Amino acid sequence: MIRLLGLLFALLASPVGANCRQALALGLDVSGSVDHREYRLQLDGLARALLRPTVQQLILSNPDAPIRLAVYEWSETDHQRLLLDWIEILSAADLQGIAQRLSAVNRSPAPQGTAVGSAMRFGADLLARQPECWKRTLDLSGDGKHNLGPHPRDVKHDLIRSGITINGLVIGADDPSADDERQVQIGELSAYYNAWVIRGPGAFVEVALGFDAYEDAMTRKLIKELEGLILSELSPQTR
Repeated sequence: MIRLLGLLFALLASPVGANCRQALALGLDVSGSVDHREYRLQLDGLARALLRPTVQQLILSNPDAPIRLAVYEWSETDHQRLLLDWIEILSAADLQGIAQRLSAVNRSPAPQGTAVGSAMRFGADLLARQPECWKRTLDLSGDGKHNLGPHPRDVKHDLIRSGITINGLVIGADDPSADDERQVQIGELSAYYNAWVIRGPGAFVEVALGFDAYEDAMTRKLIKELEGLILSELSPQTR
């Protein structure tokens, strides 16, 4: 209900003629704790999640007010790599093209550190380029807490008046043999993201128990975010 009310407010406050339903920026963690296999599980998992039938249906549900998507990866304070600049999604062919581009990305050298606050700022700056969109959402995936750069709590405070929503996707360690430790780790990381990272109406944290579960977690997160946009299907007379 809170998410729907937040979206309704955004719709009412949107300038007449705005034709972007949601701007969605996705930030992927490529810091030192992410190995080559885990990197591919993120990129390929995102690509496949975008092609899931339910996700496609939700993205393409209102061609008169499409979704816009951008994707970047992040690690240390000054390392953010834009993989996909803003693209408007108008058809299943667009989604197929995006998925192919993401699957074709090769990993480039990245610093070891984890600058969550800097990743938040980069995503917020990306979303600032889409002021006409009814809703602007940053999705930040990560498998660890920040260890350099601005603290996420300070960045979160700076973004109070930004009008954006930040959701999190936290990823557990890929070691099923140490399941108890993994549950503790992901519980702590979820609490950290809930306290210092997420913000805005209906903001939430999704959980992937490991990188092998990333695709399913990304799918759940996208569905939850996109389902809230059902109000955009209302006619102008009923808004």
